Amino acid sequence: MLSDTPPERDIEWTDEGAEGCWRFVQRVWRLVSEAEGLPPPGTAAGAPTAAGAPLGTAEGAALELRRATHRAIAAVTDDLTSLRFNRAVAQIYAFVNAISAAEVSGAARREALETLVLLIGPMMPHLAESCWDALGHGQFVAATPWPVADAALVASDAITIAVQVNGKLRGTITVAPGTDNASIESAALALDTVKRALGGKTPRKVIVVPNRIVNVVA
Repeated sequence: MLSDTPPERDIEWTDEGAEGCWRFVQRVWRLVSEAEGLPPPGTAAGAPTAAGAPLGTAEGAALELRRATHRAIAAVTDDLTSLRFNRAVAQIYAFVNAISAAEVSGAARREALETLVLLIGPMMPHLAESCWDALGHGQFVAATPWPVADAALVASDAITIAVQVNGKLRGTITVAPGTDNASIESAALALDTVKRALGGKTPRKVIVVPNRIVNVVA
């Protein structure tokens, strides 16, 4: 319900939508329950990892995953604060994609998975608690502080923007900070997944929220 549409709009119920949500829930559970090579619980950002190196010195793919993690914290926190629930869910979808694509183990992956579980807590509390337990925590998610984004990791030379069609996530685009709305709109409409969702039709409206999200209204 939260992912499908803004709260002020009616929801179009479909079997495909319910199946898509079910698949996403299963994907989150697999990411957490099948994770390997994680250091013990309690390894937080900046704390020593199992190998003795602080997370703050991460490089390469590990650093990129840490950046994706802290950008997700910043974006989801802002969207939830502003009651933009569907956009918060879209950011979580994009974050799950980033975790799945990252060939990273160790402390950076634990940080990403723990952050994911905390971010889904308000929307899927039962799944979050099961995932938190699977990650080795004894304390409930409900009793765990909300994650705080590291401003240095949020800053970037490139911005990843979620692209939705009628409120459903269809992909992401990466643009430079300050890119004009027309260029962002063109990049979003050029995505194959967006083209398929539109079925060859011209969108009725394209709403660009700079540095955040593109919502295509079919």
